[in-house]
Amino acid sequence: MASSITIRVYEELNDFLHPSRRKKAFAFHFTIKRTIKDIIESLGIPHTEIDLILINGMSATFEYYPENGDYISVYPVFESLDISNVTRLRPLALREPRFILDVHLGTLARYLRLTGFDSYYRNNLEDSEIIRISLEEQRIILTRDLPLLKNGQVTHGYFVRETSPKKQISEIIRRFDLKNHLKPFTRCLECNGLIEMVEKEKVEPDLQSGTRKFIQEFYRCRSCEKVYWKGSHYLRMRGLLENL
Repeated sequence: MASSITIRVYEELNDFLHPSRRKKAFAFHFTIKRTIKDIIESLGIPHTEIDLILINGMSATFEYYPENGDYISVYPVFESLDISNVTRLRPLALREPRFILDVHLGTLARYLRLTGFDSYYRNNLEDSEIIRISLEEQRIILTRDLPLLKNGQVTHGYFVRETSPKKQISEIIRRFDLKNHLKPFTRCLECNGLIEMVEKEKVEPDLQSGTRKFIQEFYRCRSCEKVYWKGSHYLRMRGLLENL
């Protein structure tokens, strides 16, 4: 016998729905017993984006099995509203934002490093490795791969909406409220290591003649030893930061 429930999805979670279902209540029919997590993810919404589910006005967990006639409200991660007295579905936010990015977000990883955020990226990571590292190192997964975020092991993850890297970095700064935590030019764009000032004499043998002659201030990555200085590339990156 078929059962019918009514679902209403709020705020940015509507991004994942078919346009005909956005910002309004709609009926959902099913014939076999399914958890509310299974139903919601079948609509395209990863569980990592959800912070609260109300069943007929009462908070519920992902393991709840909807019954015929239920009215279900689904809410995204809350930024300011206090919902401490209800059943939150996600672990508390990580105290220090650290990220791991999938293979499609290499440029975003460089931009995050540019702004000073610990961002793990390799272009050959399998989904299982991303999840393992995320859990072991308490990193937020950034991805454009919905199936990855629907994996039940994932605790902290975000689906990046934008496709342009410059828009993506703005999106991440807004979404995680990072604007007061930026530490530009403190991480290596190549390996994610920390950068520190270094005496010119220690890097001079590796410099081209023009750089050796006109540049006096140098920085070096503690991990991969890549050398940085304030040249034309620095000015372009500074312009990007000012726009952010």
